[in-house]
Amino acid sequence: MAISVGFFVGTLVLWDLSIRFFKVPAYLVPTPLAVGAALVNGLVEGTFYPHILATLYAVVAGYLIGCSLAIAIGAFLAEIPIMERALMPYIVALQSMPKVALAPLIIVWFGFGMSSKVVLVALICFFPVFINTLVGIRSVNSDIVNLYRAFSASRWNILLNVKLPAAASSIFAGLQISVSMALIGAVVGEFIASKAGLGNLIQASSMTMDVATMFAVVLVLAGIGVIGNQTLQYLHRKVVFWENRNHLAAESA
Repeated sequence: MAISVGFFVGTLVLWDLSIRFFKVPAYLVPTPLAVGAALVNGLVEGTFYPHILATLYAVVAGYLIGCSLAIAIGAFLAEIPIMERALMPYIVALQSMPKVALAPLIIVWFGFGMSSKVVLVALICFFPVFINTLVGIRSVNSDIVNLYRAFSASRWNILLNVKLPAAASSIFAGLQISVSMALIGAVVGEFIASKAGLGNLIQASSMTMDVATMFAVVLVLAGIGVIGNQTLQYLHRKVVFWENRNHLAAESA
């Protein structure tokens, strides 16, 4: 923690000194003090909060929908290889398409507003969780699976009690990647098709050349990303609790 704080303070000092030394105009890069003032004003006056809530709603809704579908479809295809071979090319093709290029089509289908943002976030979050689920389930120790089969366990029981728990770490890795990608998707959606949200606030600030507010909003987005990532790490430790025990056992040995 001390190292992180020291690095942050050092970055601010270097930022401020660089602006003064190179005489960078304020309309290009504001000083840390100006950004801090814009951040405090936005939070104290309450102008940031409606935009934060709008972005959070799109992020959370899209993230939950995209990740839930990714885990379900990943587990389904891992269990039925013939379906994986049939559908995988289409899933990869969808992932290869730039989501910004799909945004106008999503707006036509889902309208100008929250629905299109949620769909865009869900699409962006889908693939990392999907591929980690698929690979995680495929990597399960076959001896354990065969042991359960020897005791007449059903495919459903093996999936729930063996494969998904064994793949949990891989799935959580995908979930952590998707947190930051969800924020990117929401902001891109707000640039294109939204009247509220932090992306919309950045765009509005750019129209008035309010660079300090733009930097302040970026800091808010960074803070949301860090909180989301830390939350996923906490859930990972709580859900996949046996990993911590194995780690402690290895250290004590």
